[in-house]
Amino acid sequence: MRHFFKVASVAFITLFTSCNSSAQQKDDYSVKIDSLIKTTSPRSFNGVVYIQQNGKEKYARAFGYADFNKKTPLKINDKFSTMSIAKQITATLILQQVEKGTIDLQQPIRKYLPDLKYSWADTVTVHHLLNHTSGLYSDDLKPNLKFKTGKEFSYSNIGYYVAGLVLEKQSGKSYQELVTALFKKCKMNDSFYPTETSSQLLTKGHTIKEDGIFKLNEKSDFNPTNYFGSHLIITAPDLAKWNECLHNGKLLKPETYQLMTNYSITATHPIFGKNPIGYGYGLRINDKAKINEIGHTGFHPGEGFTAVNLYYPKTKTSVIVMENQANENFDIAYYFEEQVRKIVMESQLLK
Repeated sequence: MRHFFKVASVAFITLFTSCNSSAQQKDDYSVKIDSLIKTTSPRSFNGVVYIQQNGKEKYARAFGYADFNKKTPLKINDKFSTMSIAKQITATLILQQVEKGTIDLQQPIRKYLPDLKYSWADTVTVHHLLNHTSGLYSDDLKPNLKFKTGKEFSYSNIGYYVAGLVLEKQSGKSYQELVTALFKKCKMNDSFYPTETSSQLLTKGHTIKEDGIFKLNEKSDFNPTNYFGSHLIITAPDLAKWNECLHNGKLLKPETYQLMTNYSITATHPIFGKNPIGYGYGLRINDKAKINEIGHTGFHPGEGFTAVNLYYPKTKTSVIVMENQANENFDIAYYFEEQVRKIVMESQLLK
């Protein structure tokens, strides 16, 4: 009998140790992220890391300050600028109009904006605007294109401004109305179109100079022409809700979603490695990796924000990093966004 209890005891301890070890292995990503965001080399982290899977929170941590001067602690539900993550929101709204028949992606934008004075309006389509193959460049409309439309990729914020004008014209509604309704549909109760009132809720951005000195940006210089592709107000948990809505059939028909996530052009971005990956409509599509990945980044050193929004369809996992700081040294600007992505990609979470 004594021998039985001894064997049973050993078996229980072994089982407990094995289960505990397995749990630790599965949770290894959280330990690694905790350690990562405390490091100060090559720079310090200041922001929110939020991971959600199948609608359930898996990791949520705010680290650093909402205001560097006042040392106000950052919170999970603090509000950040989407920056270029706004592009997928505008693209979705346009695709909803495509479903209604008010916008044809392949029609030259002259059809929708007849008063546009530039000749390229006769050849550039909404499709070209959404996947950055229009040839438009810089932050102002110009008479000449960078290259022949449709032949190359060139990231264009002004292209999304033009796409936004088409959206407002064809929907008969303002971008503010459309965004507000979309956020409501996705139950994104802490996210907003920028107004004088809602902009007061925006966490202050911090520009980190090349010499390491920071500049606190008391007020955002974004204006309504930037909102279509560069600035909405959002929280990390709400961005996860957005992913759930967009990628699980709550906003677009399956065939329309396929239009958004298919691609005819590729481009590189440091977050996703050295190899070119697809660019759909406001989304980068990494379908050649071992784990299918859809995402987009946001970076604006002048405003003081850095972000990445990643979604893994197989496991319905969102990985979101939002910082209210941006480093003018681009070599290290996305350091933590890259490292968090790497930790999650190598973890059991996506298996």
